[in-house]
Amino acid sequence: MPKTEVILTHNIIGLGGESDQVKVAAGYARNYLIPQGLAIPLTGANKRRIESLKQRRAVREADELNHMNDLSRSLAKLVAVVTVKTGEDGKMFGAVTSGTIADQLKTQFDVSLDKKKIHLEQPIRTLGTHEVELRLHHDVITKLQVRVESSTPLPTAAEKQAAADAAAAEGRHSEKRGRRAPAGEAPNAEAPKPASEKKPRAKGKGE
Repeated sequence: MPKTEVILTHNIIGLGGESDQVKVAAGYARNYLIPQGLAIPLTGANKRRIESLKQRRAVREADELNHMNDLSRSLAKLVAVVTVKTGEDGKMFGAVTSGTIADQLKTQFDVSLDKKKIHLEQPIRTLGTHEVELRLHHDVITKLQVRVESSTPLPTAAEKQAAADAAAAEGRHSEKRGRRAPAGEAPNAEAPKPASEKKPRAKGKGE
């Protein structure tokens, strides 16, 4: 595929910034970059524009740096909450990824952040608060607090103890019910006295 060299007039991620001279596919330059005003052909006349393009780039990069510094200070004060589904043992179904965090930043705080700027060595797989590194700019790195919560929270220690106490009380109550006297017998009826303990019958006259 034939190549051609152009001078970029705008910052293009993955390709370069203003004033950079780059080689690209001729069709890409002819059909997209040049018609969109993103680049100009590399000619003697256009080379004279490089200095002004460098100045424009310096202004843009300074503005971006200031913006990212401001954003860094704001994000450092936030706590992004991510709600996940868990099993009865508290283990998460799935994991929290950079994309998940980016979505929550947009939903909760209306902050649009490329997920590539959210650095996770591995997805988050446990509940609790996690400190996540944000690489906003090559000169700006900050931290974001991410709290992962369960949509079905586990009972607290106090709730577990209350449930255990209730179960124990129910067990004692059931045990008492199990000790009831057999049917047809009065609970507190005295046992019949032995014959030897019966009072002698009084003798009548003539006996």
